[in-house]
Amino acid sequence: MLPFAHPITSLHNAKVAFVRSLHSGKGRKAAHAFLIEGPHLIQEAARAHIRPDLVMVDPAAVTRGPLKASLAFWADDGVEVFTVSAEIMERMSEAQTPQGVLAVVAQDRVTPERLVGQRQGRFRPLVLVLDDISDPGNAGTILRSALAADVDIVLLTPNCVDAFAPKVVRAASGAHFHLPLRLDQSWNAIASHLAGAPTMQQVIVADAAGDTDYAAIDYTQRTAIIIGNEAHGPSAAARARATRHIRIPMYNHVESLNAGIAASIILFEGVRQRRAADAQ
Repeated sequence: MLPFAHPITSLHNAKVAFVRSLHSGKGRKAAHAFLIEGPHLIQEAARAHIRPDLVMVDPAAVTRGPLKASLAFWADDGVEVFTVSAEIMERMSEAQTPQGVLAVVAQDRVTPERLVGQRQGRFRPLVLVLDDISDPGNAGTILRSALAADVDIVLLTPNCVDAFAPKVVRAASGAHFHLPLRLDQSWNAIASHLAGAPTMQQVIVADAAGDTDYAAIDYTQRTAIIIGNEAHGPSAAARARATRHIRIPMYNHVESLNAGIAASIILFEGVRQRRAADAQ
């Protein structure tokens, strides 16, 4: 039982309709909010002290003590918590297999300004630029890897997939709560950001036709890494702004890698180099 929650019994309830509206970019833009689904993302939001506006839960699916504790804490803090049937949860869920709990989070709780302010301490040399990445799974994987590799900030061009689409949020596995993202960045805005302090020492673009092995780059310097579109590769604007064009050597006539995998390989070469430098 969840004594702090209120029941919703109708598929036609206005709050159910509101949650469903967040499946679309238009709905997310109108509400300036996004959807998180599943116990893992709910717990990641709690760990990051991100307070949702609304939580929907199927009591039959909530068996974990920490999850119940988070829901009770939020309810005491004024968050609306509602219980729903499995049928209503399935209607609201964007996932193929609903996990029994979802929440609505306002985007102003994960602004880059707020997240930058929470990430005090060490120097983070890497800036990641996503150049028209269109696949939600790739985008989410890249964001997850970027957080794991301790990237400073991610800049996304206007033609990237919506970073707050449910599939991206699920694949990113909580990165949205910790990693600063700047969306809809024109190349002029990106150039302005890269020109700011601390000084950017190199701008590299991942390119199957690149002339430099990715491992030959010094990623301990302040470095911008551009990852291009899955089908078309980096844009002309990206190539024009790069100081180095890198490639990942491959065997057996494989021409290219999934953008998420390629980005992860490059980012974790940066991790390897920083760990080696710290050990000296």
